Amino acid sequence: MAPAAPPAAEMANLSVSTAPKGTAKRDALCASEVEVQAMWEREKAFESNPCYDEDGNKKEKFIVTFPYPYSNGHLHLGHAFSLTKAVFRAQFERNRGKNSLFPFAFHCTGMPIQAAANKLKSEIELYGVPPKFPEEDPEVRAQMEAELAAAAKAKADKQAAGGKVKGGKTKLIQKTGTGIVRQWNILKRMVPEEEIPKFADPIYWLMHFPPIGVDHMKRFGSGVDWRRAFITTSVNGYYDAFIRWQFNVLKQKGKVLFGKRNNVYSLVDGQVCADHDRSEGEGVGPQEYVLIKLKVLAPDHGQERHSKMEKLLKRVEDEGKKGVYFVPATLRPETMYGQTNCFVLPTGEYGAYYVDATDEVFIMSARSARGLSCQAYDAANDVYFTKEFGKIECLETFTGDELLGLPLKAPNATYEKVYTLPLLTISMGKGTGVVTSVPSDAPDDYVALKALKDKPDFAAKYDITPDMVEPFDVVPIISIEGYGDASAVFMCEKLKISSFNDKSKLAQAKDETYLKGFTIGVMTYGPHAGKKVSEAKQLIRDEMIAAGQAHLYFEPESKVVSRTNDECVVASTDQWYLAYGEDSWCSAVKKHVLDGETFDAFHESTLEKYEQSLNWLKEWACTRQFGLGTNLPWDKEWVIESLSDSTIYMSYYTIAHYLQGENNLNGDESLSPENIKVNDLTDDVFNFIYRKGFPLPSNTAIPSETLEKMKAEFRYWYPMDLRVSGKDLIPNHLTMALYNHAAIWEDEPELWPGATTPMDSSWSMQRK
Repeated sequence: MAPAAPPAAEMANLSVSTAPKGTAKRDALCASEVEVQAMWEREKAFESNPCYDEDGNKKEKFIVTFPYPYSNGHLHLGHAFSLTKAVFRAQFERNRGKNSLFPFAFHCTGMPIQAAANKLKSEIELYGVPPKFPEEDPEVRAQMEAELAAAAKAKADKQAAGGKVKGGKTKLIQKTGTGIVRQWNILKRMVPEEEIPKFADPIYWLMHFPPIGVDHMKRFGSGVDWRRAFITTSVNGYYDAFIRWQFNVLKQKGKVLFGKRNNVYSLVDGQVCADHDRSEGEGVGPQEYVLIKLKVLAPDHGQERHSKMEKLLKRVEDEGKKGVYFVPATLRPETMYGQTNCFVLPTGEYGAYYVDATDEVFIMSARSARGLSCQAYDAANDVYFTKEFGKIECLETFTGDELLGLPLKAPNATYEKVYTLPLLTISMGKGTGVVTSVPSDAPDDYVALKALKDKPDFAAKYDITPDMVEPFDVVPIISIEGYGDASAVFMCEKLKISSFNDKSKLAQAKDETYLKGFTIGVMTYGPHAGKKVSEAKQLIRDEMIAAGQAHLYFEPESKVVSRTNDECVVASTDQWYLAYGEDSWCSAVKKHVLDGETFDAFHESTLEKYEQSLNWLKEWACTRQFGLGTNLPWDKEWVIESLSDSTIYMSYYTIAHYLQGENNLNGDESLSPENIKVNDLTDDVFNFIYRKGFPLPSNTAIPSETLEKMKAEFRYWYPMDLRVSGKDLIPNHLTMALYNHAAIWEDEPELWPGATTPMDSSWSMQRK
């Protein structure tokens, strides 16, 4: 093995000793770096191979890996910060006399590169080369600045007068797209402008940025064995074959399944949007809601604002449809016995959407209707809410004000008729924009209803008459020890909440009542009286769905935006998925992590994060129909997504130098050190190298001695001794790595990653 540091004779010749004063000393130190790095290159200081003593005993080894960075640009300071841990530890172990290895690679799979290339291509088609963006026109910019100045003055004047102001873009900004980050301008900061058009081809990104990454890593002094470096995607046939083998093994073991599943989805991209495909919302999954169907009755107050609804009801009746329904989305179907009214946002924008599957009309926000149109009404029989996926017919539009005062029939409610009332705190960016009111157990509902009762002027402002609010008292439905049978009332009185502007107190009250209600609450009303809420919740949900009073509806837990700037929905789609969470698989990983013998978290918070991830991470959509990557071997219309092709690649480092060698990131066969062809890398070859008990393959031209060397080298270096990573990867990549190691090496747990320890804002994984 080459020396870890330069010989003393060479060190004596370095220019730092003669550095003059001032910045020249800094310059001399930089020059010394270059000299030492050149020496490392000549001496192959970081090329590590298996080492054995005279008796054939294995020399103690140490292998550290780092999540390969995504190659849609240059490496950045965040990479450097986390890298220091790996670089330091690799050299520390080398200086202790261990055979130390630090390999490195570059990730190119997924949406980001493809999306950026598509965006650039669109910009070139629209604005030319070099592009002339509208916001860069001097006249447009001057007008824009004038508009912004006028808007700022108007805002300041309104604030000075004590009025409330809303932020927003001026009309010109909306029209010209000013504020949009242009892909051309992003690249202009990294590459010569005349070269930018080449990046409209996504493959060019793979050729351009990884070699620069290698150069920057060398200048950083990272101590990498570059013979083992590679890029991902089908461009690199060697790695492509490795991933195909991995997925064939997973499928044989029953870990890859197919079916209709609810996943975060981009309608613009036409596919599931996984974590690495997102510009916002990483780690966000689908949230299940129950749509409660409150039927609109004939308006009974003769208000002019109801004229559009009256026409809609008449049309629905004439066309033989089943009715018009407000459809609030709730997480608490068990509380529907306590409904006293329904809330909408007076300034909100709503639509009346025709739902083919039920022959009904739903009143909801456009955003939620878009999501509903992507979801299954009956997944078992492949029936969606709408006939055409992603499209829904809007029969009429309403402002929230036009919906106030309407009479409704609410399922399970004790009142025969309830009314639509105003609630000013509704977010149109969550749920359906419609909220059903249960003031006994929802503090926000109680405060809002009480305000309408106690403040006649407030109610009159929205033409809400006393008969729409006064007769509707709180209906006790759940008893909570220490909170009584109306927990929302109890908490609002306890915290002295007098207005829905007391947002922090209301949040505290809501969290407490919801938690206590679910964990220790007991139903006191309805057919399930006497049962714990935690038991009754699912029963009531299922009963309402079976009776046609409710439907399941899904949306992301919080906002998710794709790399193509599309706000994502949840869609029910046919999907290949990894069965994370399956009992035996999950139990094996949990035992490995939590038994205290093979996995050491070093810190309680680290262990908690893994335990939470193992409880949360379930079925994972592992394929896409768009983007770069490896095609699924048995269904080539699908591409394996970026988190799913990066779970056991650390094992590929142990043989990459036989296949690709140095300066061959893309896997050019003509540069293979052992003259290995991609087509010779059959599943039998990989099974022999990586898995116990498989014979030498006969269906390959690779010499048996080469296969034996690759097998021995994998066994020498594995398992990983240390994996330095960011803590944000625990909920996905790091937990998925545990799952996949446990699947591929099911009968060899000694090869699974062994421990995790916090290192400042980075995390590392190492074996005991």
